[in-house]
Amino acid sequence: MHWREPLPRSKPAAADKVLNARILERCAQMTPELLQVFGDIGKPTRGLDPGLGKERQWELFRWMLTLRTIDTKMLIVQRQGRVGFHGPTTGQEAAIIGSAAALEPNDWVYSALREAGGACLMRGMPMDKMLAENFGSALAPQKGRQMPCHYSWQPANVVAWSSCIGSQLPHAVGTAMAMQYKGDKSVTIGYMGDGATSEGDFHVAANFAGVYRAPVVLFCQNNQWAISVSAKAQTASDSFAIKAEAYGFPGVRVDGNDVLAVYKVTRDAVQRARAGKGPTLIEALTYRMGPHSSSDDPTRYRDPKEEELWRGRDPIDRFRKFLGAAGVWTQAREDELQAGLDDEVAGAIERAEKAGMPSPESMIEDVWGEVPPMLRREFEAVERERRG
Repeated sequence: MHWREPLPRSKPAAADKVLNARILERCAQMTPELLQVFGDIGKPTRGLDPGLGKERQWELFRWMLTLRTIDTKMLIVQRQGRVGFHGPTTGQEAAIIGSAAALEPNDWVYSALREAGGACLMRGMPMDKMLAENFGSALAPQKGRQMPCHYSWQPANVVAWSSCIGSQLPHAVGTAMAMQYKGDKSVTIGYMGDGATSEGDFHVAANFAGVYRAPVVLFCQNNQWAISVSAKAQTASDSFAIKAEAYGFPGVRVDGNDVLAVYKVTRDAVQRARAGKGPTLIEALTYRMGPHSSSDDPTRYRDPKEEELWRGRDPIDRFRKFLGAAGVWTQAREDELQAGLDDEVAGAIERAEKAGMPSPESMIEDVWGEVPPMLRREFEAVERERRG
Protein backbone atom coordinates (compact mmCIF):
# COMPACT_ATOMS: atom_id res chain seq x y z
CA MET A 1 0.00 0.00 0.00
CA HIS A 2 1.35 3.43 -0.94
CA TRP A 3 0.30 6.32 1.28
CA ARG A 4 -0.52 9.68 -0.22
CA GLU A 5 -0.09 13.15 1.22
CA PRO A 6 -3.37 14.89 2.10
CA LEU A 7 -5.15 16.46 -0.86
CA PRO A 8 -4.76 20.25 -1.18
CA ARG A 9 -7.64 22.13 0.35
CA SER A 10 -9.78 24.57 -1.58
CA LYS A 11 -9.30 28.26 -0.87
CA PRO A 12 -11.63 29.41 1.92
CA ALA A 13 -14.13 32.21 1.53
CA ALA A 14 -13.62 35.50 3.40
CA ALA A 15 -15.89 34.45 6.29
CA ASP A 16 -14.09 31.13 6.53
CA LYS A 17 -10.74 32.93 6.72
CA VAL A 18 -11.91 34.90 9.74
CA LEU A 19 -13.21 31.74 11.42
CA ASN A 20 -10.03 29.83 10.63
CA ALA A 21 -7.94 32.64 12.06
CA ARG A 22 -9.91 32.50 15.30
CA ILE A 23 -9.53 28.73 15.47
CA LEU A 24 -5.79 28.94 14.91
CA GLU A 25 -5.48 31.64 17.56
CA ARG A 26 -7.41 29.48 20.04
CA CYS A 27 -5.27 26.44 19.18
CA ALA A 28 -2.09 28.46 19.70
CA GLN A 29 -3.31 29.36 23.18
CA MET A 30 -4.10 25.72 24.01
CA THR A 31 -1.04 24.01 22.52
CA PRO A 32 1.26 23.18 25.45
CA GLU A 33 4.85 24.34 25.49
CA LEU A 34 7.59 21.76 25.09
CA LEU A 35 8.90 20.97 28.58
CA GLN A 36 12.62 20.28 29.10
CA VAL A 37 15.06 19.86 31.97
CA PHE A 38 18.20 20.11 29.86
CA GLY A 39 18.80 21.30 26.32
CA ASP A 40 20.53 19.60 23.39
CA ILE A 41 23.96 20.35 24.80
CA GLY A 42 23.11 18.78 28.14
CA LYS A 43 22.92 21.93 30.26
CA PRO A 44 19.91 22.68 32.52
CA THR A 45 17.43 25.06 30.88
CA ARG A 46 14.70 25.56 33.45
CA GLY A 47 13.65 24.72 36.98
CA LEU A 48 11.90 21.43 36.13
CA ASP A 49 14.56 19.09 37.50
CA PRO A 50 12.73 16.28 39.37
CA GLY A 51 15.39 16.28 42.08
CA LEU A 52 16.73 12.77 41.56
CA GLY A 53 19.98 11.91 43.30
CA LYS A 54 23.14 11.13 41.36
CA GLU A 55 22.86 7.36 41.79
CA ARG A 56 19.26 7.38 40.59
CA GLN A 57 20.31 9.41 37.56
CA TRP A 58 23.06 6.90 36.83
CA GLU A 59 20.53 4.09 37.15
CA LEU A 60 18.37 5.71 34.45
CA PHE A 61 21.44 6.06 32.24
CA ARG A 62 22.24 2.37 32.80
CA TRP A 63 18.74 1.32 31.74
CA MET A 64 18.90 3.49 28.62
CA LEU A 65 22.25 1.97 27.67
CA THR A 66 20.80 -1.49 28.36
CA LEU A 67 18.06 -0.95 25.76
CA ARG A 68 20.59 0.30 23.21
CA THR A 69 22.81 -2.72 23.82
CA ILE A 70 19.87 -5.12 23.41
CA ASP A 71 18.98 -3.45 20.11
CA THR A 72 22.52 -3.74 18.78
CA LYS A 73 22.83 -7.43 19.60
CA MET A 74 19.28 -8.48 18.72
CA LEU A 75 19.45 -6.88 15.27
CA ILE A 76 22.60 -8.93 14.63
CA VAL A 77 20.83 -12.07 15.86
CA GLN A 78 17.90 -11.32 13.54
CA ARG A 79 20.14 -10.75 10.53
CA GLN A 80 21.75 -14.12 11.29
CA GLY A 81 18.33 -15.73 11.00
CA ARG A 82 18.19 -16.85 14.64
CA VAL A 83 15.01 -14.85 15.31
CA GLY A 84 12.46 -13.59 12.83
CA PHE A 85 11.79 -10.07 14.06
CA HIS A 86 13.05 -7.29 16.31
CA GLY A 87 11.48 -3.88 16.99
CA PRO A 88 14.30 -1.51 18.01
CA THR A 89 13.98 1.29 20.55
CA THR A 90 17.07 3.24 19.45
CA GLY A 91 16.48 6.98 19.79
CA GLN A 92 13.50 6.56 22.11
CA GLU A 93 15.23 5.26 25.24
CA ALA A 94 14.60 8.41 27.28
CA ALA A 95 10.84 8.34 26.66
CA ILE A 96 10.65 4.65 27.58
CA ILE A 97 12.87 4.64 30.66
CA GLY A 98 11.83 8.04 31.99
CA SER A 99 8.13 7.16 31.92
CA ALA A 100 8.46 3.60 33.26
CA ALA A 101 10.65 4.83 36.12
CA ALA A 102 7.84 7.10 37.34
CA LEU A 103 5.48 4.19 38.05
CA GLU A 104 4.91 2.33 41.31
CA PRO A 105 5.21 -1.50 41.55
CA ASN A 106 1.43 -2.05 41.67
CA ASP A 107 0.66 0.17 38.67
CA TRP A 108 -0.42 -1.40 35.37
CA VAL A 109 1.39 -1.10 32.03
CA TYR A 110 -0.24 -1.45 28.62
CA SER A 111 2.52 -1.00 26.06
CA ALA A 112 2.93 -0.65 22.33
CA LEU A 113 5.87 -2.03 20.33
CA ARG A 114 8.76 -0.18 21.97
CA GLU A 115 7.92 0.17 25.66
CA ALA A 116 7.29 -3.35 26.96
CA GLY A 117 10.92 -4.44 27.08
CA GLY A 118 12.04 -1.48 29.15
CA ALA A 119 9.02 -1.69 31.44
CA CYS A 120 9.46 -5.44 31.96
CA LEU A 121 13.16 -5.18 32.75
CA MET A 122 12.76 -2.23 35.11
CA ARG A 123 9.93 -4.03 36.89
CA GLY A 124 11.93 -7.18 37.55
CA MET A 125 11.60 -9.48 34.56
CA PRO A 126 14.81 -11.50 34.02
CA MET A 127 16.43 -10.49 30.74
CA ASP A 128 16.81 -14.06 29.49
CA LYS A 129 13.09 -14.73 30.00
CA MET A 130 12.23 -11.54 28.14
CA LEU A 131 14.50 -12.24 25.17
CA ALA A 132 13.32 -15.86 25.10
CA GLU A 133 10.00 -14.49 23.82
CA ASN A 134 11.80 -13.57 20.59
CA PHE A 135 13.10 -17.13 20.22
CA GLY A 136 9.81 -18.70 21.34
CA SER A 137 11.83 -21.00 23.57
CA ALA A 138 10.81 -22.94 26.66
CA LEU A 139 12.30 -20.23 28.89
CA ALA A 140 9.72 -17.70 27.65
CA PRO A 141 6.74 -17.18 29.98
CA GLN A 142 4.41 -17.20 26.94
CA LYS A 143 6.22 -20.23 25.42
CA GLY A 144 6.19 -18.96 21.87
CA ARG A 145 2.47 -18.23 21.76
CA GLN A 146 2.96 -14.52 21.18
CA MET A 147 4.83 -12.63 18.48
CA PRO A 148 8.43 -11.45 19.07
CA CYS A 149 8.78 -8.28 21.18
CA HIS A 150 5.24 -8.72 22.53
CA TYR A 151 6.62 -8.96 26.03
CA SER A 152 4.57 -9.28 29.19
CA TRP A 153 5.38 -9.87 32.85
CA GLN A 154 2.44 -10.85 35.00
CA PRO A 155 4.18 -10.39 38.40
CA ALA A 156 4.54 -6.66 37.66
CA ASN A 157 1.25 -6.02 35.82
CA VAL A 158 2.84 -5.58 32.38
CA VAL A 159 0.25 -6.76 29.84
CA ALA A 160 1.21 -8.18 26.43
CA TRP A 161 0.34 -5.83 23.62
CA SER A 162 -1.49 -6.54 20.40
CA SER A 163 -0.24 -5.72 16.92
CA CYS A 164 -3.65 -4.18 16.25
CA ILE A 165 -2.67 -0.54 16.62
CA GLY A 166 -4.28 1.30 19.53
CA SER A 167 -6.28 -1.64 20.84
CA GLN A 168 -4.41 -1.55 24.17
CA LEU A 169 -5.78 1.91 25.01
CA PRO A 170 -9.40 0.97 25.86
CA HIS A 171 -7.94 -1.92 27.88
CA ALA A 172 -5.73 0.51 29.80
CA VAL A 173 -8.66 2.80 30.55
CA GLY A 174 -10.87 -0.16 31.49
CA THR A 175 -8.26 -1.44 33.92
CA ALA A 176 -7.94 2.04 35.44
CA MET A 177 -11.72 2.22 35.87
CA ALA A 178 -11.69 -1.22 37.53
CA MET A 179 -9.04 -0.02 39.98
CA GLN A 180 -11.19 3.04 40.62
CA TYR A 181 -14.29 0.94 41.35
CA LYS A 182 -12.33 -1.34 43.69
CA GLY A 183 -10.90 1.59 45.63
CA ASP A 184 -7.41 0.51 44.60
CA LYS A 185 -4.95 3.39 44.27
CA SER A 186 -3.11 1.78 41.35
CA VAL A 187 -2.64 3.83 38.18
CA THR A 188 -2.55 2.55 34.60
CA ILE A 189 -0.34 3.83 31.79
CA GLY A 190 -1.38 3.23 28.19
CA TYR A 191 1.39 3.71 25.63
CA MET A 192 0.92 4.47 21.96
CA GLY A 193 2.74 5.82 18.95
CA ASP A 194 1.61 8.91 17.06
CA GLY A 195 -0.10 6.69 14.48
CA ALA A 196 -2.42 5.22 17.12
CA THR A 197 -4.09 8.62 17.56
CA SER A 198 -5.71 8.05 14.15
CA GLU A 199 -7.41 4.90 15.38
CA GLY A 200 -10.90 4.89 16.82
CA ASP A 201 -9.66 3.07 19.91
CA PHE A 202 -7.68 6.16 20.93
CA HIS A 203 -10.75 8.37 20.84
CA VAL A 204 -12.94 5.83 22.61
CA ALA A 205 -10.32 5.46 25.33
CA ALA A 206 -9.81 9.20 25.73
CA ASN A 207 -13.54 9.85 25.92
CA PHE A 208 -14.14 7.21 28.59
CA ALA A 209 -11.08 8.37 30.52
CA GLY A 210 -12.30 11.96 30.53
CA VAL A 211 -15.93 11.22 31.38
CA TYR A 212 -15.13 8.82 34.22
CA ARG A 213 -11.96 10.59 35.40
CA ALA A 214 -10.12 7.30 35.13
CA PRO A 215 -6.72 7.08 36.88
CA VAL A 216 -4.83 6.58 33.64
CA VAL A 217 -1.91 8.20 31.85
CA LEU A 218 -2.11 8.07 28.06
CA PHE A 219 1.47 8.30 26.85
CA CYS A 220 2.07 9.06 23.17
CA GLN A 221 5.55 8.59 21.77
CA ASN A 222 5.55 10.97 18.83
CA ASN A 223 8.57 9.54 17.03
CA GLN A 224 7.58 11.40 13.83
CA TRP A 225 6.79 8.28 11.81
CA ALA A 226 4.04 5.62 11.94
CA ILE A 227 6.10 3.21 9.86
CA SER A 228 6.19 5.26 6.63
CA VAL A 229 3.46 7.81 7.44
CA SER A 230 4.83 11.07 8.83
CA ALA A 231 3.27 12.83 11.79
CA LYS A 232 2.40 15.73 9.47
CA ALA A 233 0.17 13.38 7.48
CA GLN A 234 -1.30 11.94 10.67
CA THR A 235 -3.07 15.00 12.08
CA ALA A 236 -3.95 18.61 11.28
CA SER A 237 -3.58 19.57 14.95
CA ASP A 238 -0.62 21.62 16.10
CA SER A 239 0.27 18.79 18.48
CA PHE A 240 -1.02 15.45 19.68
CA ALA A 241 -1.22 16.71 23.26
CA ILE A 242 -3.85 19.27 22.25
CA LYS A 243 -6.29 16.44 21.50
CA ALA A 244 -6.82 15.99 25.26
CA GLU A 245 -8.64 19.33 25.34
CA ALA A 246 -11.61 17.84 23.47
CA TYR A 247 -12.00 15.13 26.11
CA GLY A 248 -11.79 17.36 29.14
CA PHE A 249 -8.39 16.63 30.61
CA PRO A 250 -4.84 18.06 30.36
CA GLY A 251 -2.43 17.42 27.54
CA VAL A 252 1.30 17.89 28.11
CA ARG A 253 4.16 18.08 25.60
CA VAL A 254 7.58 17.00 26.77
CA ASP A 255 10.98 16.66 25.15
CA GLY A 256 10.98 12.89 24.76
CA ASN A 257 14.77 12.81 24.42
CA ASP A 258 15.21 14.42 27.86
CA VAL A 259 14.89 11.55 30.33
CA LEU A 260 14.57 13.76 33.40
CA ALA A 261 11.81 15.85 31.83
CA VAL A 262 9.93 12.69 30.81
CA TYR A 263 10.28 11.32 34.34
CA LYS A 264 9.07 14.59 35.89
CA VAL A 265 6.05 14.96 33.61
CA THR A 266 5.03 11.31 33.97
CA ARG A 267 5.48 11.35 37.74
CA ASP A 268 3.24 14.43 37.97
CA ALA A 269 0.59 12.76 35.79
CA VAL A 270 0.73 9.54 37.83
CA GLN A 271 0.40 11.45 41.10
CA ARG A 272 -2.52 13.42 39.67
CA ALA A 273 -4.29 10.22 38.64
CA ARG A 274 -3.61 8.54 41.98
CA ALA A 275 -5.10 11.53 43.78
CA GLY A 276 -8.39 11.08 41.89
CA LYS A 277 -7.92 14.05 39.57
CA GLY A 278 -8.29 12.07 36.38
CA PRO A 279 -6.27 11.31 33.25
CA THR A 280 -3.46 13.10 31.45
CA LEU A 281 -2.32 12.79 27.84
CA ILE A 282 1.46 13.10 27.47
CA GLU A 283 3.04 13.69 24.08
CA ALA A 284 6.75 12.83 24.17
CA LEU A 285 8.48 14.41 21.19
CA THR A 286 11.16 11.94 20.12
CA TYR A 287 12.50 10.16 17.03
CA ARG A 288 12.90 6.61 15.83
CA MET A 289 16.53 6.71 14.73
CA GLY A 290 16.49 3.28 13.11
CA PRO A 291 13.91 1.27 11.18
CA HIS A 292 10.38 0.66 12.42
CA SER A 293 11.38 -2.97 12.73
CA SER A 294 13.95 -5.37 11.32
CA SER A 295 11.58 -5.78 8.35
CA ASP A 296 11.61 -2.08 7.46
CA ASP A 297 13.85 0.08 5.23
CA PRO A 298 13.43 3.74 6.29
CA THR A 299 15.62 4.99 3.41
CA ARG A 300 12.61 4.43 1.14
CA TYR A 301 10.58 7.19 2.81
CA ARG A 302 12.79 9.34 5.08
CA ASP A 303 15.14 12.18 4.25
CA PRO A 304 18.68 11.38 5.47
CA LYS A 305 19.05 15.02 6.55
CA GLU A 306 16.14 14.56 8.97
CA GLU A 307 17.81 11.50 10.46
CA GLU A 308 21.08 13.37 10.83
CA LEU A 309 19.34 16.24 12.60
CA TRP A 310 17.80 13.90 15.17
CA ARG A 311 21.02 11.95 15.66
CA GLY A 312 22.37 15.22 17.01
CA ARG A 313 19.61 14.99 19.65
CA ASP A 314 20.45 11.41 20.67
CA PRO A 315 18.90 10.96 24.15
CA ILE A 316 21.82 8.91 25.49
CA ASP A 317 24.39 11.42 24.27
CA ARG A 318 22.43 14.33 25.75
CA PHE A 319 22.07 12.63 29.12
CA ARG A 320 25.75 11.69 29.03
CA LYS A 321 26.67 15.37 28.68
CA PHE A 322 24.31 16.32 31.50
CA LEU A 323 25.75 13.67 33.80
CA GLY A 324 29.29 14.61 32.85
CA ALA A 325 28.68 18.23 33.79
CA ALA A 326 27.27 17.03 37.14
CA GLY A 327 30.31 14.87 37.84
CA VAL A 328 28.30 11.62 37.57
CA TRP A 329 29.60 10.35 34.23
CA THR A 330 33.15 9.59 33.14
CA GLN A 331 34.29 7.68 30.07
CA ALA A 332 35.95 5.08 32.26
CA ARG A 333 32.74 4.51 34.23
CA GLU A 334 30.71 4.11 31.05
CA ASP A 335 33.30 1.75 29.52
CA GLU A 336 33.03 -0.47 32.59
CA LEU A 337 29.24 -0.33 32.44
CA GLN A 338 29.18 -1.12 28.71
CA ALA A 339 31.49 -4.10 29.13
CA GLY A 340 29.19 -5.49 31.83
CA LEU A 341 26.09 -4.93 29.68
CA ASP A 342 27.70 -6.64 26.68
CA ASP A 343 28.31 -9.72 28.81
CA GLU A 344 24.86 -9.57 30.42
CA VAL A 345 22.96 -9.30 27.13
CA ALA A 346 25.11 -11.91 25.39
CA GLY A 347 24.58 -14.32 28.28
CA ALA A 348 20.82 -13.72 28.28
CA ILE A 349 20.63 -14.37 24.53
CA GLU A 350 22.62 -17.57 24.90
CA ARG A 351 20.40 -18.91 27.70
CA ALA A 352 17.22 -17.92 25.86
CA GLU A 353 18.31 -19.63 22.66
CA LYS A 354 19.67 -22.80 24.29
CA ALA A 355 16.50 -23.41 26.31
CA GLY A 356 15.00 -25.27 23.37
CA MET A 357 11.42 -25.33 22.18
CA PRO A 358 8.46 -25.61 24.60
CA SER A 359 7.20 -29.12 25.14
CA PRO A 360 4.21 -30.14 23.01
CA GLU A 361 2.40 -31.09 26.22
CA SER A 362 2.31 -27.42 27.19
CA MET A 363 -0.37 -26.87 24.54
CA ILE A 364 -2.88 -28.68 26.73
CA GLU A 365 -1.33 -28.51 30.17
CA ASP A 366 -1.20 -24.70 30.09
CA VAL A 367 -4.91 -24.57 29.29
CA TRP A 368 -6.27 -27.12 31.76
CA GLY A 369 -5.43 -27.45 35.44
CA GLU A 370 -6.35 -31.11 35.07
CA VAL A 371 -6.34 -32.28 31.45
CA PRO A 372 -9.56 -34.21 30.56
CA PRO A 373 -8.87 -37.87 29.64
CA MET A 374 -10.41 -37.48 26.18
CA LEU A 375 -8.14 -34.54 25.34
CA ARG A 376 -5.14 -36.44 26.71
CA ARG A 377 -5.94 -39.43 24.46
CA GLU A 378 -6.32 -37.15 21.43
CA PHE A 379 -3.01 -35.47 22.17
CA GLU A 380 -1.24 -38.80 22.58
CA ALA A 381 -2.67 -40.02 19.26
CA VAL A 382 -1.36 -36.89 17.50
CA GLU A 383 2.05 -37.36 19.14
CA ARG A 384 2.28 -40.99 17.98
CA GLU A 385 1.52 -39.92 14.42
CA ARG A 386 3.96 -37.02 14.59
CA ARG A 387 6.77 -39.29 15.73
CA GLY A 388 5.98 -41.81 13.03
